[in-house]
Amino acid sequence: MIKLKKVEINKYKSFLDKQEIDIENGVTRIVGKNESGKTALLEALAKFNYFDSEDTDFDFNSTNDYPRGMLKKYQQEYPDDDFQVIACTFELSEELLKQISDDVGKDVYTDKTIKIARKYNNGMTYIISADTKKFIENFVQKYTIEETLKEELITCKSVKELAEKIESNSDLQTMHNELKTKYIDNAFETFSDIVTGYIAKKYIKPNLPQFLYFDEYYALPGTINLNKFANGQVDETFSKEQQDITKALFELSNIDIAKVMNSDEYEDFIAELEATSNNITDKLLEYWTTNQNLEIKFDIQTKENTSTREFEKFLQIRIRNTKHRVTLPLRNRSKGFIWFFSFLVWFSKVQEKENLIILLDEPGLNLHAEAQSDLLKYIDKELLPKYQVIYTTHSPFMIESDKLDEVRTVYDSNNSKIGSIISNALEEKDQGTLFPLQAALGYNIAQNLYISDKNLLVEGVADLMFITVISNILNANNREGLNDDITIVPVGGLDKVATFISLLRGNKLNMVCLLDTFTDQKGKKRLENLVNEKIIKDNQIKFFDQYIDRLSVADIEDMFEIEEYLKLFNEEFSKEYKSISKEEIDTKKAIIPQINKIIQKDRFNHYRPSKYLTSLCVDKDYFSESTLDRFENLFKDINKLFK
Repeated sequence: MIKLKKVEINKYKSFLDKQEIDIENGVTRIVGKNESGKTALLEALAKFNYFDSEDTDFDFNSTNDYPRGMLKKYQQEYPDDDFQVIACTFELSEELLKQISDDVGKDVYTDKTIKIARKYNNGMTYIISADTKKFIENFVQKYTIEETLKEELITCKSVKELAEKIESNSDLQTMHNELKTKYIDNAFETFSDIVTGYIAKKYIKPNLPQFLYFDEYYALPGTINLNKFANGQVDETFSKEQQDITKALFELSNIDIAKVMNSDEYEDFIAELEATSNNITDKLLEYWTTNQNLEIKFDIQTKENTSTREFEKFLQIRIRNTKHRVTLPLRNRSKGFIWFFSFLVWFSKVQEKENLIILLDEPGLNLHAEAQSDLLKYIDKELLPKYQVIYTTHSPFMIESDKLDEVRTVYDSNNSKIGSIISNALEEKDQGTLFPLQAALGYNIAQNLYISDKNLLVEGVADLMFITVISNILNANNREGLNDDITIVPVGGLDKVATFISLLRGNKLNMVCLLDTFTDQKGKKRLENLVNEKIIKDNQIKFFDQYIDRLSVADIEDMFEIEEYLKLFNEEFSKEYKSISKEEIDTKKAIIPQINKIIQKDRFNHYRPSKYLTSLCVDKDYFSESTLDRFENLFKDINKLFK
């Protein structure tokens, strides 16, 4: 009911200056080198609202978390530890907004987003606003009282003032009781405004997502000292994380450790553990394609401690290969398998919770490429339907090339005043950070197949085919087409242009963009950021509308006269749609949206008219002089940019 949309982090470990990161509704993929700040970001998020409130390891602690070089000054300036370390912006669902509106009245609370901050002293601050005047008006109007009295009560500036006025009136006790017992008594006392305090306490806090953090350290050990586990003992052989994952296993199996320790009969406990592990293993094998012949086995043994001469109990976890009929200790299996199984145990403990955000720190670290692909499938199919997921990685196999828009980057600025930097796009200049993204894109293959020294970036294959045909016609008639040493590179859509530029710039390649007019502000903003970062010059970005006098918004299809493009469309789609006449097209608007509207499609296949054109083997007589002139002017400008 509440989605995380943005995070601000300031003065936390390597983040020396305020950084912001946008969060996807589904998966947000954090890419960066080792020691770049990826883990610090996830830790700060986990500490914002950790799912286990009793785990003090996930409380903020300025001594440990505040940048060490600034700590002395901080302690002097903030003796109460009230510095805001993280702020999260959330978006409320329409369902939750309706619940609030039905409760406090129409137009009292209208903001879809709220901002909540946490300080180093672990205090939370809600930054929300409500219309108290409107609440009072709505509340008073519910009751049948004299109009003059209504008008008087509506003038109250606060809920407390309203309560004081009606408390002394014996005829208004029902109104007073509702106001006090329902709203005043159920509002956060720390809030100066009753209405916002009530909304925050009743609707925001209960629905606020909690964070589940998991990294490689939460791995089930092959042998668990049950005495240490029962006593909560943590040492070099049994870490806090191993304690937590063991606890998750026992809770999942509904086993009371005290009963295990006081019993000499273990079959019932082992049966419970194996029943639980079987369920988890079944789920694991859906996605663990490497080996489908594995079973989890348990055994409880009693051994004498040679130092204390006391007997201790140990839980042995072994993996049976049903194909080879052998068992091995869990520790002898691959780190990847242990990680995957441990994660499923950890996750199974809390998956009944609705409001979780899953934080995975380097989840594919010990998995080979195929297993990483399995993990991505698991995330997509098992986690995404219910949860937002944020994970860190520096592996190219954990980044899908068609989901680069979900990538955020973290890198070390090497600036002692800034520290780690978070980027919502791919504009940073650190090539080490970009490497996994380049690999995910199939960068090396792309470079060998179609990337040259001079590259004209266009949106799609249709652009490439139209440009190639017209350029050849112009060249054949002693007019200026596109220079032969320029490679036309279709990048797969307008939204991928900025990404492609960012990934290719490290090779000092010459690039010019030829684009449809931006209608998506997000894509436009990303391209503007590239210009501001001096990654590409403004004059290296050309739009088709610059060459069409009649239009301010245009696609490549508008470079042709209307009747010319309609001829291509009508002939190619003759079996699917009735012919469209020139009279049906508004000359002052781009042609593609108009065709979509006429044929009642969100989008038709733009490639097909361009492919049809190439099959015709036409010459200059097929096109008007105005069309050829427009393209020639365009090619002249592009050629100049590459000189």
